Amino acid sequence: MSSDRDSIAESGWPLTVSDKSWTTRQLTVVLLVTACGNWSYLIGQYVAFYLDFRMGVAALIAGSMIGMLMLTLAVVPASAKYGIDSIAASKPQFGNRGWLLTVFLQYASIIGWNALLLVFFGKAVAQAGITLGLVGPEHSLDVVRAVSTVTCAVVYTVLLRGLKGLEAASNILFFVVVGIGAWMLYMLLSQQAGALATAKPSMPSPSLAWNYVTGVEISIVSLLGFWAYFGTIVREAPSPSSSVLPSMLAMGLSLPLLSIVGLAAMLVLQVPDPTAWLVSLGGPLYGLVALLFVMAANLGPSLAGVYSTAIGLRRVPALEKASWNTLILMAIVPVAAVGVFIPEEFFSSFGTFLAFIGIFFAPLCAIQIADTFLLRKNVLNIRGIYQDGVGTPYEFWFGFNPAAFLAMAAGFFTYLYLLNPVTYESRWPYEYVTASLPAALVSGIVFVLATRFWIIPAGKGDYV
Repeated sequence: MSSDRDSIAESGWPLTVSDKSWTTRQLTVVLLVTACGNWSYLIGQYVAFYLDFRMGVAALIAGSMIGMLMLTLAVVPASAKYGIDSIAASKPQFGNRGWLLTVFLQYASIIGWNALLLVFFGKAVAQAGITLGLVGPEHSLDVVRAVSTVTCAVVYTVLLRGLKGLEAASNILFFVVVGIGAWMLYMLLSQQAGALATAKPSMPSPSLAWNYVTGVEISIVSLLGFWAYFGTIVREAPSPSSSVLPSMLAMGLSLPLLSIVGLAAMLVLQVPDPTAWLVSLGGPLYGLVALLFVMAANLGPSLAGVYSTAIGLRRVPALEKASWNTLILMAIVPVAAVGVFIPEEFFSSFGTFLAFIGIFFAPLCAIQIADTFLLRKNVLNIRGIYQDGVGTPYEFWFGFNPAAFLAMAAGFFTYLYLLNPVTYESRWPYEYVTASLPAALVSGIVFVLATRFWIIPAGKGDYV
């Protein structure tokens, strides 16, 4: 029965109540392990550019809660109720061909997230090796490449077991992530409390409002980026109501709490890597303990990301009958390529990567929220989601829903107007409202208006 359930989960077909074996506890464990990736330190680092410790903590928590609320409203109602992943849940909005846009967004974002994890882990290993005198600084890039390759091989091996491998690994990694993460936070706050009280950000704007809103913006888009992972995880939940609290706490609160470590370390020690600053606090032994945490915080999200990507790729018609091994390879080979060939170049673009997540996923979440709560009342034609061709419920026009693409474009240009994702130059009223929230609002309004006055009168989209 268990192997049958695993094959159903890997097929990408909707999960019935009898197919779901996860308890609320298991859901909480997987969500927490997924959220507590090494990217948390980088998120804290970028907030430390603009805010001091007190304001940075406030911005991290506020932005994360806002982003997690948007993500929960967008994904949980459909994924947990109908047992479908984020990709399948997007077909009613984008059409039975247009939903391929969300496959691309999932694929690109998870490659980005996982590549960041690999490079960060490789850098931590290299730093530990240099500290212990095992390698010279000139070989650090070689270490990063080697670690990326080995980690990808481990992820591939674990996920050959499919959902069972993800469950088992998450249960083990949970204790490492929670235990050592809490210890690191305590060590940094207790040892550097005085320095934190007086530490100043390194690149603040003259406007405190701009600095704070930018910290909030970074946190919001960090959580929205989990759209690519989220549906595949919460579809295993017993019910939508049982998913909300674990989502908001295990994912929405754990990420900013861990980001505080990166924020504090960057403000005081000018480095977010815990292996580097813990060595300065307690010597090589502390650094090795931190390295164990970084390894756990790398492996958990990597497993969830590759698993989610494989499930999403399954919905692509050309890959519908591909083997599970092939799907895993397609999900992990691009990540390994980034880690081997362009680790430094990609790692230095983290801020731009976050902003581009906001550009695409803020409008996407808004469209799904508007469709679920204002237009469909969370009633979907589940058979229609898996039907293609002429006359099917979500055909719209030639498989594309123009309302969704128009709304995406409106949100995209709203975001670009407010915030340049490359230079972080902004326009009024960004410093009061962020860029992602107006982009989401504009997308939602455009989608609702276009649907009510164009799509529904045309009899398209299976709206009642």
